Amino acid sequence: MDALILAAGYGTRLHPLTENTPKPLLKVAGKLIIEHIINKLGELDVINQIYIVTNDKFEQNFKEWLKNFDAKKSIEIINDNTKSNEDRLGALGDINYAIKTKNIENDIIVIAGDNLFELSLKEVVDIFKRTNHNVIVLYDVKDSELAKNYGVVDIRDNIVVNFEEKPSNPKSTLVSTGIYLFPKKTLSLIKKYIDQGNSPDKSGSFIEWLHKREGVYAYVTDKKWYDVGSFEQLERAKKHFRE
Repeated sequence: MDALILAAGYGTRLHPLTENTPKPLLKVAGKLIIEHIINKLGELDVINQIYIVTNDKFEQNFKEWLKNFDAKKSIEIINDNTKSNEDRLGALGDINYAIKTKNIENDIIVIAGDNLFELSLKEVVDIFKRTNHNVIVLYDVKDSELAKNYGVVDIRDNIVVNFEEKPSNPKSTLVSTGIYLFPKKTLSLIKKYIDQGNSPDKSGSFIEWLHKREGVYAYVTDKKWYDVGSFEQLERAKKHFRE
């Protein structure tokens, strides 16, 4: 299994903090966000390779960081060659770009690079191995207003039956965390999704499309999860991880 960490965003909502520093290289509780993620991936024996997908603006930031990072797994930086928020490829675009550029043919785990979470990925991988199906990690934010910012999911018997990306009236507060496990058979569907002209911006839009064609299993975690997309969420994450 290969891991993709999506880190090609421009973090415009966190300017000026992220004007010259990508979100994953912000520090939370004495450690960079991306290091929190890599430590979680480091617990998984099944991971062969970690790819960090970034952009032309922040490629050097990640390369400088990697020089001084003591990695237990092989890590490679991929530049998606975009230069601004306006020409970004989007999450699905970056996943597709990495698969194509690196000729990835393995199962993959995809994690948004601005994610902070407490759960162990081992249990999620166990479900993935057992089912050999797509798996998505969900978290109940318990706040309808907050849920409007995410992909809201309905499940039945731990199978996704409905997915809405950023709904104006969320049917629940169960949201996607930006952690996905895809078997290698799904990689061709990612390309098909993009070739059909669907939006490559949000990975959740792909799940919305995918669950109608293939089974998508849900793993619901009650461990703390933060999407560091705003100053408020960043401060909440810092407070929680300090404690």
